[in-house]
This record gives sequence, C-alpha cells and structure tokens, in this order.
Amino acid sequence: MTDYTMTEQSRVRRLPKRGAYDKATIHAIVDATLICHVGFVQDEQPFVMPTLHARRGDEILLHGSSASRMLQHALTGASLCITMTLIDGLVLARSAFHHSVNYRSAVLFGCARPIPESEKIEALKHFTERLVPERWDDVRAPTAQELKGTTIVAVPIDTASAKVRTGPPIDDDEDYALSVWAGVLPLQQQFLTPQADPKLRAGVDLPAYLTNFLQQQHMKGD
Repeated sequence: MTDYTMTEQSRVRRLPKRGAYDKATIHAIVDATLICHVGFVQDEQPFVMPTLHARRGDEILLHGSSASRMLQHALTGASLCITMTLIDGLVLARSAFHHSVNYRSAVLFGCARPIPESEKIEALKHFTERLVPERWDDVRAPTAQELKGTTIVAVPIDTASAKVRTGPPIDDDEDYALSVWAGVLPLQQQFLTPQADPKLRAGVDLPAYLTNFLQQQHMKGD
C-alpha cells in the first residue's frame, strides 16, 4: 500500500487541498525532522513531549530513560499522536491577516509496543545511524547497565496525514495594488562547522564519514 488510509482522526479539515496521505510524502517529512512531539493523555491531563525519533519502515521508534513518563504511558498500549514540522519560509503578505509560513508537517497515530531486550542494540544502532551514518561503528557500544536504564518502543503507524504549504502569499485582490513588499523569506535547517569537544584527545581528527555527511547535507541545501 502506498497511502495511509484516511480516517476521521487523520483527515485534514482546514484547507484539505494541502493534505496528503501518501507514504512517500509523509516518510520524507518524518525522516527530515530531527525532533518530534508526542501527544498523549494521562489521568485526564494532556501532555506533549519533544523527543528524538527514528522511522523504521512503517513504524516510529522512540527511546529514553526507563523512568520517562511518556514511555511508561506508551507501554500501556494507549493511543499516541506524533507530530513533526519543518518550516521552509516566512510568507509576508500585503495584509497582516494573510501572513503565513511555508511548511511541511506530518501527524501520525498509533499504539506503541515494547522493543524486547534482545532487539535493543539493533534499535539503538538504528537511532544512531539515523543521526549520522557510520557513527555506530566508531563509538563505544552501550553497557548492560545503560541498556537496562533505557526503554525503547515502536509505534506502528496506523494512520497518518501530511499538510504542506508552498509558494508566495495569497492576498485579497484589492490588496495587490498596495505599495507593500510581499514575498517569502526562505528558511532552512543546516549544519554548521563542527565544534570539537574541549576534552578531545590530541590527534583525534574529524572522521571521514562525518566530513562526507556534512558535504552531503550542504549539497542538499544548495
């Protein structure tokens, strides 16, 4: 299946023409976003928690301390709402009312399942490689104590939708005659020059895989 089934939960109601339900669009947004926000309700109190995530096929991996409120709640099998947003530009219109942003967002729904101890190493490798490819083989592996203190859950994507805005401002017809500058201020996420840890041992150079990764990211932004 190339699309997620549209449901009353996931259906884009406001400006539905900007909505998308195909996996290619949704997965691209999920993979490009470093931080997601996980929404859930516990004891009638809503919470929205920012956290790192990693997509593995049609599921989202979440991890953190075993004492995490969010993960403890996720382990009960309760429904979660996971959102990701990328801002691509500020849209400056001729009127205050029509100012906006160009963005790509995704909203996902699902219920978590625990990752068993036997699969934790592979899941943590997936997290690390999602941040910087080839990093896992260059660092110390987690200890048994670190693994014990870490909870990892997988959230199968039951249903999802994306919403995207692109292009210039949309003004009222009569406002196009106004002598007011209008347009888009593009915005992009980018990596800057690496900053070495002050405690880095002498002679430890920036690894080639990190140099290659930065070059690839800069090429994407050009």
